[in-house]
Amino acid sequence: MTDKLRQDHHKLSAHEQDETSQYHHGRGAQFNTKNRFIKNETSKEHTEAIDDWEEGNLPTQYIEQQSKTIVNKVESKDVGMSYSMNPYAGCEHGCIYCYARNVHEYWGYSAGLDFEQKVLIKKNAPQLLRKFLMHPKWECAPIMLSGNTDCYQPAEQKYRLTRAMLEVCNEFNQPVGILTKNSWILKDKDILQEMAKKKIVSAMVSITSFNEDLRRSMEPRTTTAKQKLKVINELSSAGVRMGIMMGPMIPGLNEHEMQRIMKAAADNGATFTAYTFIRLNGAIKFLFHDWLYKNFPNHADKVWHLIEQSHDGKVNDTRWGVRMRGEGSIADMVAQQYKKYGKIYNMNAEEWSLDTKSFRVPGGQGKLF
Repeated sequence: MTDKLRQDHHKLSAHEQDETSQYHHGRGAQFNTKNRFIKNETSKEHTEAIDDWEEGNLPTQYIEQQSKTIVNKVESKDVGMSYSMNPYAGCEHGCIYCYARNVHEYWGYSAGLDFEQKVLIKKNAPQLLRKFLMHPKWECAPIMLSGNTDCYQPAEQKYRLTRAMLEVCNEFNQPVGILTKNSWILKDKDILQEMAKKKIVSAMVSITSFNEDLRRSMEPRTTTAKQKLKVINELSSAGVRMGIMMGPMIPGLNEHEMQRIMKAAADNGATFTAYTFIRLNGAIKFLFHDWLYKNFPNHADKVWHLIEQSHDGKVNDTRWGVRMRGEGSIADMVAQQYKKYGKIYNMNAEEWSLDTKSFRVPGGQGKLF
């Protein structure tokens, strides 16, 4: 272990020692990191304290709200989208590596357990989307559903906001891309099939591992890889253009599965792919470190060091064009695998794009508020 790694390890370990030793199964994060926007916070310093702290089964709380906007302009140059919309903030799936965790701090919560337990419900999302699409200055461009958090997370079963937003998009012929880890998307096969005929929808399913023990701890409330392949198969058979997101690839944990994932996805009808390399920005550094050492104590040092090797001695990189791919021998090997197996399994071979020409305001009303 390098001196720098040892120093970081001690800092992170001290951070973790303040937290309960109980492992919360069914959750990715095991504690709440400090919110960098809040100066004064209440925290649990010692598990032996006499304060009345409620831990139990860590239930999920749905917090309903009326939002002001729903479609966001994406400024990042390396995420492959120009606009995104997210009917939910926070995500019960609990993926330990999720970059969206840091965004939860803007709402006044922690990127840790709060992100998984306190899910904000943007109840007026469909109405806001309709208003946005009717704006006279809107020049049709694809909008990504789940640019931040999963639009088919468990909250969708109750609120059906994603369904309502798809109905709006279908009405306007507004092209939309979808990224999900949940099989609940199959409930919307009817409207997705209708939109696919108009070439205004494509979908990606995120698959990170076929190792169920790894998936269950790393992204605890997502569906299994086997079920995700079923989603790809069923929707592609229905005419929906389907792809896979392999992200993140984590050296020492799942990067060796890239070929298997791509082959299985191709066998089930996927025609395009994308991947990201692990990066641990903001509070995710502490959450991932805690998770890694609790779940894989025997080779956690190796994995952490490999991540550092791929980000110039750090575990995060903010440089556009580099941060999502990493650099160095390990990251280069992953990139070469991606290119090689993409060709073998005929991924990303077709020239295809969502149709932005057929957009229309329904009823011939014109673009009015």
